[in-house]
Amino acid sequence: MRTFLTVLILCLVAVLNAQNTINGTVTNSKNEPIAGANVYLEGTYDGGTTDDYGKFSFSTSETGTQVILASFLSYETFTMAGDISYMRDMVIKLKDDVNTLDAVVLSAGTFSAGDNSKVNVLKPLDVVTTASALGDFVGALQTLPGTTTVAEDGRLFVRGGDANETQIFIDGIRVFTPYTPTTNNAPTRGRYSPFLFDGITFSTGGYSAEYGQALSSVLLLNTIDEPDQEKTDIGIMSVGATIGNTQKWEKSSVSVNASYINLAPYNEIFPNRNNFIKPFQTGSGEAVYRRKTNLGLFKLYGAFDASSFELIQEDINIPEGQYIKLNNNNFYLNSSYSGTLGDTWSIQTGFSFTSAKNKVNLREQNVKDNENSIHAKVKFKNRFSNRFKLYFGAEYFATDFDETFNNDFVTNLEYGFNNNIAAAFAEADIFLSKNLAFKTGLRAEYSELFKDFTLAPRINMAYKISPKSQLSLAYGDFYQNPTSNVLKFNQDFKSQNTKHYILNYQFNGDGKIFRAEAYHKDYTDMVKFDTNFPDFTSNYSNNGSGFARGIDFFWRDSKSIKNLDYWASYSYLDTERNDRNFPERAQPNFANTHNLSVVTKYWIDDWKSQVGFSYAYASGRTYTNRNRPGFLNEKTKPFNSLSVNWAYLISPQKILYASVNNILGFRNVNGYQYANTPDINGNFNRRALRPSLDQFFFVGFFWTISKDKTSNQLDNL
Repeated sequence: MRTFLTVLILCLVAVLNAQNTINGTVTNSKNEPIAGANVYLEGTYDGGTTDDYGKFSFSTSETGTQVILASFLSYETFTMAGDISYMRDMVIKLKDDVNTLDAVVLSAGTFSAGDNSKVNVLKPLDVVTTASALGDFVGALQTLPGTTTVAEDGRLFVRGGDANETQIFIDGIRVFTPYTPTTNNAPTRGRYSPFLFDGITFSTGGYSAEYGQALSSVLLLNTIDEPDQEKTDIGIMSVGATIGNTQKWEKSSVSVNASYINLAPYNEIFPNRNNFIKPFQTGSGEAVYRRKTNLGLFKLYGAFDASSFELIQEDINIPEGQYIKLNNNNFYLNSSYSGTLGDTWSIQTGFSFTSAKNKVNLREQNVKDNENSIHAKVKFKNRFSNRFKLYFGAEYFATDFDETFNNDFVTNLEYGFNNNIAAAFAEADIFLSKNLAFKTGLRAEYSELFKDFTLAPRINMAYKISPKSQLSLAYGDFYQNPTSNVLKFNQDFKSQNTKHYILNYQFNGDGKIFRAEAYHKDYTDMVKFDTNFPDFTSNYSNNGSGFARGIDFFWRDSKSIKNLDYWASYSYLDTERNDRNFPERAQPNFANTHNLSVVTKYWIDDWKSQVGFSYAYASGRTYTNRNRPGFLNEKTKPFNSLSVNWAYLISPQKILYASVNNILGFRNVNGYQYANTPDINGNFNRRALRPSLDQFFFVGFFWTISKDKTSNQLDNL
């Protein structure tokens, strides 16, 4: 009996210590074997590697329910829980990892510049090293396809839309007054220094449901999360001076910039078509405070500028000229926070406040307007997996606009509006594989002013057709309230609408990028009025309509020739509208049929210099010749401009910079102004609307003081 028990115990021990064999095959989604994949039991040292045929086999002493894992580079890790006894002759399929660099990108209608983007059509450096841009991020973006050259304006006109149809955001929060004030035939500039931004996303159409109140385009600017070191930047320029300083601590930092621009010395040297009584001058300052928390990052950004000028401008209907005086004060405050709420949840929230004050004198007319606006927003993100991400949130816009008008006959005529908009949005990123992805969303808005509710569906699909190329499709509904120059007189409207259809092809590889994008836009419910300009006597409606369609091309190459980086873009635009005071459908006078831009940058080691040029061509724009029947019945001659720049490193931290816009002196014409009454022969005389300056020269000296003694402002030129 004792012998029997001993044998039984030994048998039981042998059974308990027996080795179980786990085997199988690892393949990809196409049933192709994966060699070198790791297969193992979680929490143990038991595992193996697949052979050339994707087969694996290993033994384990573990029993019962265990977790088996299989992993390989560029594939998602496979995980399965089950009883050891069933882990034989397994067939494990690994899914492509959709987060790899070669995965498909949802990019229809979008150009990105920043370290967080998989495909950078532009670099942050390009914003301030493009010869024609003069340090203005808007000027750099005008070298991209989809934009239209409106040289006398300076704002972004995108795919047949006017400049008011593009909205700008800083850290996801709306900027209500993004441009500096100016006068006729003198282009404006963006208010905010590019030095504080390290990421730019420019959507020419089909953009995310997170953003609204823009019929054509959105421009997203992201401030620097963390400066690399403490430093001071000093700039002495032919038009003024700048100074900036960054202080950095363990968990926080502060960056401050200030500038003063005065064109009086410049106007003395180079004749201006405007007769300045007081030259354009502006003083501005901006600061950003950043603080890291245990779970996120807080930013507080503030900017203030004050601008003024007084001049007499040529006018064919006013022999002594048109007198214009302007004073503008603008304040912008933006606070934002982004952080995590758990393993899969994150939050982004922010608030902005804008206060803009204008005083304009036009001969006997005095206009004073005040605009105060706020934007509050919260956005949540849940990363359920690499293949499914959900975004949703809400935001609120509020604008209080009032204007006072005085002339010889009217005293303190006051008018304005309050425009409050509540919005909610939801969107999902769905990656079916590394080669196929969708972004689908819905945006809902309610306008308190119009008592109007809108729903805007949006969808974007991308499919990778080769390791370096992909196709994308996008559709979206977009709504926007009329602008303040209309709403201040009448509020009986509903939201204007566009529908975007986009087809995109993109190639990215070996330092080269090629994009081709076709699009179609339908405009409905556009504002119309029956006077030359909106006023109290106008009859208004939402009966306007239109379309815009075309194709854009972009090519960039930074590798083929050593030290040479260049890009070229071309846009074809076919567009007509019947909105505003148009008597019939016609191509608007801000739209060019053909736009071409070429930018090059070349580094010369022996000269310690970067040289570059930027060429822009745009076909003629429509205007109405009053001596012929018809509306917008002729076109101006084409626009041409060649700009060059040169940055010379005097020492590692000192740079001498020079640039010339329109160096060949092309005599561009922006349009024509006709006399109000005909002459004795019945003809209406006219004058060409020329730029206030045919050329612009800029010279600057820039000095950086930093701990590493090598950093400089070449990135800022």
